[in-house]
Amino acid sequence: MEGEKVRLDKWLWAARFFKTRQIATEAINGGKVHLNGQRTKPGKEVKVGSHLRIHTPTEEYDVEVRVLASKRRPASEARTFYEETPESLERREQMRETRRLERLHSPRPIRSKMNKRDRRMIHRFTGKGE
Repeated sequence: MEGEKVRLDKWLWAARFFKTRQIATEAINGGKVHLNGQRTKPGKEVKVGSHLRIHTPTEEYDVEVRVLASKRRPASEARTFYEETPESLERREQMRETRRLERLHSPRPIRSKMNKRDRRMIHRFTGKGE
């Protein structure tokens, strides 16, 4: 499980930040992952103590590498591979609360397709079909 050298894309996949190594590689190349404050490449080696800033589609993480892992493990075990900063945890919780409130205050989406009952009501209201 632990090794001396682990590629960044492989570690991100093993730590379950991304579903596949390909997605992890695309995120790194797209500038969504910073190693020790700088943009990096997928093949860059991660060391214990390295600081990572990871932007996923929904969240942003600031973590410090604790375990070098090259194999994907269960999520409960993968959480031990890194330590998230308190500021990062607080920021993610605030964003989660913001998204929850936005869902509460936004109107429900309208059904895209009318059913038979809806059409009958429209015909009665407009006077068509009589």
